Amino acid sequence: MAEPPPDLAAPRRRVQSVLFMCNYNAVRSPAAEAIARHYFGRSIYVQSAGVRPGEPVDPFMVAALDEIGIDAARHRTRTIEELEDWEGLNFDLIITLAPEAHHRAIALTHMLAAEVEYWPTPDPTILREASREQRMEAYREVRDGLTEKIKARLKS
Repeated sequence: MAEPPPDLAAPRRRVQSVLFMCNYNAVRSPAAEAIARHYFGRSIYVQSAGVRPGEPVDPFMVAALDEIGIDAARHRTRTIEELEDWEGLNFDLIITLAPEAHHRAIALTHMLAAEVEYWPTPDPTILREASREQRMEAYREVRDGLTEKIKARLKS
């Protein structure tokens, strides 16, 4: 049996700090932050930020997380610039959830020694005309997909 390519065979270093990025830090990245904090908050430093100033945290995201016992109601949206001003950008891993955020994270690696991963994640806010239950189902799918990926990627 052929050996896997070297980049896949090499063990990944243990993640000590992770930043989740999306466009506005109102849905996908705060959901990922809340999920990661829930499962790994004592062992991994977790933050999230958006590329652009956003709206308040999305109530559908808060409701979807609340269904699984994760409280994200106190999350306050922030941009990557605000996060940098408040505490700097010292992360081992940046996980991007939208194309614009991914391009911005790649640009940040010119100044940071962080690994960047792109996890394409659908934007559930595009279903504005759908019923409440259809919208909630879209948020649940994003929540469940992020939970699965986060648990697999960040486990020790």
